[in-house]
Amino acid sequence: MKMITAIIKPFKLDAVKEALDKVGVHGMTVTEVKGYGRQKGHTEVYRGAEYQVVFTPKVKIELVVKADQASAVVETVKSTANTGNVGDGKIFVFSLEEVMRIRTGETGENAI
Repeated sequence: MKMITAIIKPFKLDAVKEALDKVGVHGMTVTEVKGYGRQKGHTEVYRGAEYQVVFTPKVKIELVVKADQASAVVETVKSTANTGNVGDGKIFVFSLEEVMRIRTGETGENAI
């Protein structure tokens, strides 16, 4: 099993969710996060005053999939979330040792 964490731009969330539904991924956890990378934020003007916005709003998606689905899921997220601009995000893939469904006690791939 693999855990895939993707940090993407918020306006891409619906498109990514729909694309993942098409490849058979139906469960995910979504968190609103803030961060910065190489772009180091940006400058905005409010009421004539210029200020630096360091942390950019992003969305973190967490998915648990079978190991054989991981590459398809990563490719789906990558192609759907890509805008070609700085700050599109990152995808992290982790090996997952164990999963347990709390309600039924099922473990492993049955719990996904």
